[in-house]
Amino acid sequence: MRRAWYNSTDQIHRPINRLNADAGFSSNRHPAPRRPAARVVPRAAPVSGAQAARTYRVCVVAACPFPLPRGTPVRILRLAEALADRGHDVHVATYHLGSGAVSPKLTVHRIPEVRWYQKLGPGPTVGKLLRVDPKLARLLRGLLKSERFDVIHAHHYEGLLVSAAARIGTGVPIVYDAHTLLMSELPYYRLGLPAPVVRTLGRWGDAWMPRLADHTVCVTQTIHDRLVDDAGLDPGRVSVVANGVEVEHFDPDAVTAPAEHAGPRVIFTGNLAEYQGIDHLLQAFRHVRSRVADATLVIATDSPFDPYEALARQLGIREHIEIVSSPTFADLPRLLVAADVAVNPRTDCDGVPVKLLNYMGAGRAVVSFDTSAPGVVHDQTGWLAKSGDDAALAEGIVALLRDPARAAAIGQAARAYVVEHASWSKAAARCEQLYAGLAPRR
Repeated sequence: MRRAWYNSTDQIHRPINRLNADAGFSSNRHPAPRRPAARVVPRAAPVSGAQAARTYRVCVVAACPFPLPRGTPVRILRLAEALADRGHDVHVATYHLGSGAVSPKLTVHRIPEVRWYQKLGPGPTVGKLLRVDPKLARLLRGLLKSERFDVIHAHHYEGLLVSAAARIGTGVPIVYDAHTLLMSELPYYRLGLPAPVVRTLGRWGDAWMPRLADHTVCVTQTIHDRLVDDAGLDPGRVSVVANGVEVEHFDPDAVTAPAEHAGPRVIFTGNLAEYQGIDHLLQAFRHVRSRVADATLVIATDSPFDPYEALARQLGIREHIEIVSSPTFADLPRLLVAADVAVNPRTDCDGVPVKLLNYMGAGRAVVSFDTSAPGVVHDQTGWLAKSGDDAALAEGIVALLRDPARAAAIGQAARAYVVEHASWSKAAARCEQLYAGLAPRR
């Protein structure tokens, strides 16, 4: 079983912030001889068994707080740990911020403290792009000069831009990890620009930025198809490497039975950013309460609920909502197992919500909009509602609350699906194959 990573009691190497008194990271550096610039191979070449058996020195670029218990940082951490578990020498270049601990197999390099920037939530800001990311580019540039890396694995668009600037003249190939699409993500953030301009910027970014990398890996087939079919990327330079989930950790049979509670419980976990669809969740729960009078909505988050207080009271459901702090990773399975139905109310998600995989790994019956649940089959591994239809979302929740046997069967099938398909080790093995086709021979 993988240990809890953001409630670690390991030795503290460097305090990062005050969110977690136990936060600590390994930051040991291992200088290596400088290597001459190598020719960049434009696409991943066929991989032989001998090549696949190589070990690689990988510099992972995380232009975000790291680690942190939300989508992008979770994928970065878990994939890096899985690569290290397979014997590769993995370094992470990242921000000064983070909450938690990483595997001692990883070497973490951080930019100097930026006191005015303490944002842990998702989304770009002008200050982040113009003042924080350049510091990360300088850090990475120095690492590329002092360390002998075979490949840069750049996560998300900011990581790609940082990597492209830093690697000039070094010849180190870049693998770009596309967690989502800008055309879908940017409209949710308040950038001070008209909506049509933001959408145009998103489409332009999706078409142009991946071309800065030597290969692109996509979290889902949806992202792959849109980059190839809509943005015109060479299909030979785009692959799918799906997310994993810690199936042993979330095994409901291994979780201590939760305390009894009155009435059925519906759960949502995660931040309360606009893209999460909390307004849809609340509207749907109003319908649920009209038909299942003793239902409770549990929202586990570290975000303030203030933006939604007025709506919850207007809908007459506030007293039936229980707000709890986000649990540690170690305690998350017990919280999930205590729920009867888990909800993913996002209307748009080109990637895979981490919460969705966690729900499925815990054997919970999931109700989700159909545009944010890749891999879920309706009434088999989850319940899918038409995107944005609050009444349809509520219908799924009510149907499963009223039929516990059906909910249990769907939860069991969901867990079986992620056990078979959502493996970080398999994701790392696929990346390993791509590295073999890009990295110069030693």
